[in-house]
Amino acid sequence: MDEKRVRELFIQSSALVSECAGHCAYTITRMAHELVACFDRGGKVLLFGNGGSASQAQHFAAELVNKLSQYRKPLPALALTADTATLTSIANDLSFEDVFDRQVDALGCPGDVAWALSTSGTSPNVLRAVQRSEEKEMVTLAFTGSSDSPLAQICRFVLGVPSNSTARIQEVHLCAGHALCELIEAHYCTQAEIR
Repeated sequence: MDEKRVRELFIQSSALVSECAGHCAYTITRMAHELVACFDRGGKVLLFGNGGSASQAQHFAAELVNKLSQYRKPLPALALTADTATLTSIANDLSFEDVFDRQVDALGCPGDVAWALSTSGTSPNVLRAVQRSEEKEMVTLAFTGSSDSPLAQICRFVLGVPSNSTARIQEVHLCAGHALCELIEAHYCTQAEIR
């Protein structure tokens, strides 16, 4: 066991989170405005991603529907990664590239928000779902790695993390997602304006 390596990993993670705080703050605030506007007009948010990003999609959906730290009205959020029957049916009958696209087509409405998570920004099923979201006149948000990725190029609001490490990118995404949910929660708990 290598305690020194563990300390190095913590230092790398905290350094990247701190580095991203400056350039992500404006983006997170803009995303919070978009999500609040969506909820206020009766819309919903659909979240999706693969692997660890699938877990984060479910995590953030739960915090919107239930709470982050304070109870307030439940907000309509749905992780497209959570229904194994739907996922496996689409993957088996069509293709894995269609697993999110088909759900967006079924569930998304104009003015809803599509929140895509992909550390690489190149996942075909995520890209296809975002394209479908745009066709349906939904607002598209991305949590990704490089701001030059294909995903970043097609989403309206992009939080990009300058790293090649999947784990470090996901750690920033977790911090950013919590910040985003906290802004939204504070708005509905206190009607505080998001600035």
